[in-house]
Amino acid sequence: MDFYEFYTGKEFEAYKYLGAHVSDNGTTFRVFAPQARRITVMGDFNNWQETELNKVYNGQFWECNIENAKPGMIYKYRIYKCDGSVKDHCDPYGYGMELRPKWGSVIVDMDSYRFDDESWMKKRSDCKDKPLNIYEMHMGSFKRKEGEEWHSYEQVAKELIPYLKEYGYNYVEVMPISEHPCDESWGYQNTGFYAPTSRYGRAEQLKKFIDECHKNDIGVILDYVPVHFAVDDYALANFDGTHLYEYPNNSVGISEWGSCNFIHSRGEVRSFLQSAANYWITEYHFDGLRMDAISRIIYWQGEEKRGVNGQAVDFLKEMNAYLKEKYPTIILAAEDSTSFEKVTTPVKEGGLGFDYKWDMGWMNDTLNYFAEAPENRTENYHKLTFSMMYYPNEHYLLPLSHDEVVHGKKTIIDKMNGEYEDKFSQARAFYMYMYAHPGKKLNFMGNEIAQFREWDEKREQDWDILKYPMHDAFHEYMKKLNNIYENHSALSEFDYKEEGFSWIDCHQEERCIYAIERRSGDERIAVFFNFSNKMQENYSVKMSGCKELKLMLNSEAQEFGGNDTRDIDVIKTGRGGRISLNLMPYSAVMYVIK
Repeated sequence: MDFYEFYTGKEFEAYKYLGAHVSDNGTTFRVFAPQARRITVMGDFNNWQETELNKVYNGQFWECNIENAKPGMIYKYRIYKCDGSVKDHCDPYGYGMELRPKWGSVIVDMDSYRFDDESWMKKRSDCKDKPLNIYEMHMGSFKRKEGEEWHSYEQVAKELIPYLKEYGYNYVEVMPISEHPCDESWGYQNTGFYAPTSRYGRAEQLKKFIDECHKNDIGVILDYVPVHFAVDDYALANFDGTHLYEYPNNSVGISEWGSCNFIHSRGEVRSFLQSAANYWITEYHFDGLRMDAISRIIYWQGEEKRGVNGQAVDFLKEMNAYLKEKYPTIILAAEDSTSFEKVTTPVKEGGLGFDYKWDMGWMNDTLNYFAEAPENRTENYHKLTFSMMYYPNEHYLLPLSHDEVVHGKKTIIDKMNGEYEDKFSQARAFYMYMYAHPGKKLNFMGNEIAQFREWDEKREQDWDILKYPMHDAFHEYMKKLNNIYENHSALSEFDYKEEGFSWIDCHQEERCIYAIERRSGDERIAVFFNFSNKMQENYSVKMSGCKELKLMLNSEAQEFGGNDTRDIDVIKTGRGGRISLNLMPYSAVMYVIK
């Protein structure tokens, strides 16, 4: 490791030096604790007696080698702090940890698994001009075996991969799996930034999960948390008796979630975080990172009025620039609801260097619109056109994530206005609007089966609801919609080019009708929406360069639980290049333009 680079925040492989490293001569333990008076290591290899670590380099790093320390053994550091206190800690750079509530670090041989995904890695893409259909999941509540808390990583792969292929999702985004003590934190309160959670198995099992996804042409994105960490006193907090990783001032040191904020102005902290990001991509072959709560890095405490945190922003830029230079085909996505500019502009052009930004404005406006009673939608008509006013500013991704289906917010299907059957009609139309809108897609598990129960990390999804006809028909509709998105370039190729989208009609306020066109180099698609609760007859609009419309998908088709019995497979263009439609209540229809 380059120590100068480490201290100045430019080191991206600190994990190769720090932590517990297996060799033919046993295991070498190294830890960074500049203010510690003394450090020992205890574990299975020394009957939990203390073995001294020695100061190395400039006295701020500590090291020892233990010949009989082997992979799978547990260890902890005992740190004698400058104030006279003594505290046992897990290894900040540890590659594994015990199952909670235990928290000891685990020695891991990172070279024990060999990937077999060369074919995938060669063709991997950041999908800017391709479909990107992400299935967000919580590893522990996708499915569970009776009598067991969780499936293993390998068991999840067996259940998940055929499911994703059947539905047409080409990426899966896993909620944070770096070690965390509390199930209810969903992985966002980390104690082990280099340790895949032992809830679902060992490091090599996670590698196998990713390898199997890649063999089936499914990319894997990790939800990564570079903003804050858990307050548990065995982890990073007050690590060497000082605020080594966190701010010393609680006014900026404590997050809104009660966790400790990283102090991104410190080079050692930058090296820790960006090395972790590089570690997951390099050692586990993750295909990208979704970075959580980026607004809390851009602005002090996430509040624009407090001003931009310049050094934290520089950290983001340098980390993203390095990762994209080393791995050009990975996906870096920012969860950011601010209006900060150039989030998805390359760093060399003055941006933050992300590939995508979550479009939280689109998500909020659209869901609020569909929660409105139909009689109120006229006055809120342009909630659905507003996103296209700002859309060219960034490379947006449309998210319907876990955050939208928990804590009394209702699930996506339940957010729809009206009674039971009306909710299904509107949800089908809503999803066609989402997939026709420019931008990549993300759906949280359960959305595709119209689950009414809010997500609970302690329970598996309600897969048994597919025995009910409306849910079964809905999941068939979602499979069809995903298949169309995956196989029709007009819906993704020019997502971020002006010629990829145009309004055919966005001034039918009284009738709540919208019409859009999507284009690629060799295809045109038109989509018409009626979001009112009334039949809209004799809707006429001019279609340039169109001889006929050929039906691709009708959200109100009977096979999907709808009420449309008509045969509308082909619509011919009439006099003056106009087409005429009768649109069912709460409906969406998609056509190829011939």
